[in-house]
Amino acid sequence: MQTSSSPQASFIGPVDDRGHIQDAFANDDLEEPQSWPLASPQPPGTWLQVRIVDGRAKSIGDPLATAGTALAELYGLAASRGLSPLHPAAVMAEAEAVVEDPGIDDPSLDDLTHLPFFTIDEAHSKDLDQALCIEPGADGEGFRVWYAIADAAWSVRPGTALFAEALERGATYYLPGLVIPMLPKALSEGVVSLNPGVDRRALVFDIALAEDGQVVKTQLRRGRIHSRIKTTYDAVQAYLDGRQGVPGDEPAIAQGIELLRQVGRRRMRLAEARDVISIRRQEIALSLGGKRGLRFVAMADPRNDVERYNEQISLLCNIEGAHFLARGDRPDDEVHPIYRVHDPPTRQRLDRFERNVRALVKLHGLDADRWAWQRRRQSLAGYLKSLPEDGPEHHLRVAKAIHRQAMLTGGRSLYDTAPGYHFGVGADAYARFTAPMREMVGIFCHKEAWEKLGKAEPNDRRADAELQSLILILANEAKQTQRILDREANRRVLDQLFEQALRSRRRGQGDPGRAKPGLRGVILGVSRSKVHVGLEDPPIDIKVYLRDLQRQHGCRLRQGRDTMTVRRSDNGKRLYTVGQAVEVRVYKRDKRRDRWVLNLKILDDG
Repeated sequence: MQTSSSPQASFIGPVDDRGHIQDAFANDDLEEPQSWPLASPQPPGTWLQVRIVDGRAKSIGDPLATAGTALAELYGLAASRGLSPLHPAAVMAEAEAVVEDPGIDDPSLDDLTHLPFFTIDEAHSKDLDQALCIEPGADGEGFRVWYAIADAAWSVRPGTALFAEALERGATYYLPGLVIPMLPKALSEGVVSLNPGVDRRALVFDIALAEDGQVVKTQLRRGRIHSRIKTTYDAVQAYLDGRQGVPGDEPAIAQGIELLRQVGRRRMRLAEARDVISIRRQEIALSLGGKRGLRFVAMADPRNDVERYNEQISLLCNIEGAHFLARGDRPDDEVHPIYRVHDPPTRQRLDRFERNVRALVKLHGLDADRWAWQRRRQSLAGYLKSLPEDGPEHHLRVAKAIHRQAMLTGGRSLYDTAPGYHFGVGADAYARFTAPMREMVGIFCHKEAWEKLGKAEPNDRRADAELQSLILILANEAKQTQRILDREANRRVLDQLFEQALRSRRRGQGDPGRAKPGLRGVILGVSRSKVHVGLEDPPIDIKVYLRDLQRQHGCRLRQGRDTMTVRRSDNGKRLYTVGQAVEVRVYKRDKRRDRWVLNLKILDDG
């Protein structure tokens, strides 16, 4: 272990008011946390990466985050969860050894470098987990899908510091402008990532599909691939729409992209036939704007068709991988799989949803034959798909609210050791194979699959069973941690947004011409203590408390018996209805309760 006086020891932390810095992430390379004076002064609140030389902290490179910026807040949030962007020295040493010998020339690998693989991802993505190649099936019938997944399990093995660190982290964590990687970047963005123009190791799903997209046969291979290009969802969509040429200007890539569209559409139709629910929910992308991440920026992140096609191939591999692990599995064998299960809606939740829809239809004066869900005649998936996607704005708001109510019917989604139904994808078994550089459970699934194929020596059975139990716990904890990070990041966006709105309101009190309108949104749900509103811009859901609305109206309020309205307690008069357009106005910041006090103004009569 390195000591605090070692010139190689480095850590990340904020500068305090004394001009000292402390390891905010409790890096294992250092002794007991303490503060060190900076060799060169920096403003308090600035985040730096430093190393200790002769008892003083010397900055490595430019500041990571300037004091008072949104990025500095995010470093503090990561530190509060113990999520360090740095890896211990022992882990980095092993990563360097993998870089020196990445196993590309392993004679046991199937040589698949002749196949025209390509990756599709976001423009900024550097950790490329998956590469794709699709060809016509045998004799021109159906399709042959080759899906290569980065072979992180070869580099990150039980008993290594890399494995132990990945196990402790559980996953890669994402914040706007800040990524906390599970694996060192030398691997996740380097020799393990399926970068274009270089040979890489991969676990390859070789899947034969019938003309309708049904699986005929699946084979798992450990191979050597050579991705031709890295392209983006937008570039592939532009090509399919006829707005630009084929990415990479390769005929083989053009064929693969066209077949991706065909396979994606067929798999989507099969999902619809299995009554897989598709919730219309606008995704949000958070980023940082201004110099050095000064502020948060939130905007809608619509998914295009190519993302949906690629998602179908990924889901297909996770389903087929789960089937492979489950096939012939016995409690006493040497295979220790981990599955993802998702409980279907309970009868009670579906009954409540049906009642809520009937109430909304009546409240908004809609045609019951067109809008009400009759579960004996129509599946939930079919009903949601039938709701309008264009037309009068009022109808679109109600449809949005219904989709939000449907989302609440779903059960829990968890990792488990036994295969079980995954309601979200409509599969009897599902496992997470497709993100091994970002999820520890993916590395473990790859390891178990390879051992089941007899291509690798299994670990001690008892040790693997204990490891399986531990990963199960940590994988579920990692999902919860990411949810917490997302919630906290969204909260910071709202703090920024509401602070600006409050300043505008106060300016408008002295000069009405300078006041900006409130934030437009739609009421998506009502509970006993809150009104849930989906903002239009940014598309974030917020909560408005009934106790604050009682102050606004000067009377007690309650949730209506129909559960879709807010009413006066004294006379039952309806004030707010799910599906109504509203304007959210910031009244003040309640420092004691650490939340915003919001008012609502109805923009239509519902």
